[in-house]
Amino acid sequence: MAIAAPNTSRTTSVSEPSASYAAPLAIVTTLFFMWGFLTCLNDILVPHLKPIFDLNYTQIMLIQFAFFGAYFLFSIPSAKIIDWIGYQRSMVVGLLTMGLGAFLFVPAASVPSYPLFLMALIVLAAGITCLQVAANPYVTVLGKSETASSRLNLTQAFNSLGTFLAPFFGGLLILSAAPKTMEEIRALAPDALQAYRLHEAATVKLPYIGLGIALVLLAIAIGSFKLPKIPHAQHQAGEKVNDSIWNHPNLIFGAIAIFVYVGAEVSIGSFLVNYFSQPEIGGFTEKVAASFVAFYWGGAMVGRFIGSALLQKMTTGRLLGICAVCAAALVTISMLSTGHFAMWSIILVGLFNSIMFPSIFTLGVAELGPLTGDGSGIMIMAIVGGALIPLAQGAVADRIGIHHAFFLPVICYLYILFFALSGSKPNSKRALT
Repeated sequence: MAIAAPNTSRTTSVSEPSASYAAPLAIVTTLFFMWGFLTCLNDILVPHLKPIFDLNYTQIMLIQFAFFGAYFLFSIPSAKIIDWIGYQRSMVVGLLTMGLGAFLFVPAASVPSYPLFLMALIVLAAGITCLQVAANPYVTVLGKSETASSRLNLTQAFNSLGTFLAPFFGGLLILSAAPKTMEEIRALAPDALQAYRLHEAATVKLPYIGLGIALVLLAIAIGSFKLPKIPHAQHQAGEKVNDSIWNHPNLIFGAIAIFVYVGAEVSIGSFLVNYFSQPEIGGFTEKVAASFVAFYWGGAMVGRFIGSALLQKMTTGRLLGICAVCAAALVTISMLSTGHFAMWSIILVGLFNSIMFPSIFTLGVAELGPLTGDGSGIMIMAIVGGALIPLAQGAVADRIGIHHAFFLPVICYLYILFFALSGSKPNSKRALT
């Protein structure tokens, strides 16, 4: 498998001075921004498409299931593409695939068809998967291995900048200022209902056409830039390793941690517009509620900039544990309260989500040596948690209500606490205990 991250048993950074990587790091960071922006737009599609197609919470969570399920399906093929054409060209392929997915929103909205929307999301996510598989490990090896976690947190901060801006963008261009209630929609005559669906679905066309054009232009820019080669971070044909990924518990526990982290983060973000629209929480219109969702993702952006600095002074496991406790506590407080207190409690979870993905990623692949690439692939595949856990929370919300369905993310954060305190220990530290 092609992808890799820092190897703590030997030097894996490129041999030139780290200062020379500022330009390529900045270029690759634009990719983090774009896939963060497009991923967070799903949180706008959820409340927008739900009334158009008269879907319950379980059915509308198929948006996240289709999107994040692509990580599981396309992670290994993406790694094979990197083996074949290298990191930089794989980034270009990922961007062009994302552009195709964005353009597919036009026929999906023209019909309109919920299955076609899901198909467009799968294609879009396939491209993002290719970017994730290439860019995350590329950043970790583009410099000193001991600062990999801090460096990945910094680039992930720009991913969060994309997630912060997307709700404003989506709320302005996609969500209606005065949406019809489900009762009003169901009362429409068949011809009027079809006209309503065509009108509402058409609002996604212009934003996704613009995004598709931007992705193609970015692919051209990335393709023309000379990024540093990192052959030591790619699979060598015929190389044999007398080890197994199953001999590294930190990797296995880390993959589960990525699964539950992404699941918790996506579950919360996916339900926020509907949550804030509840009379006992905010009572906002969907368009107003979408603007508050931006603060959830904005907290992750701020936290990653802060976390990048803190990780220069604190151990990764300790900071991860603190964030897990705070996130679990805030979700619990939101479940047990109402009004703006409940709203801001769950918005603050984004601040403590911030350092989780890059921290879990670097702890999970620690001390894997030549198996680092295979381990990284498993970590990326575990992002499928963003497909399964929101779907499960949707099923729970249909039965007990959206307010108390957030107990699932609490369980996820408690597992991350276990990983931070114990599960993340590499074999060298386990041998001492």
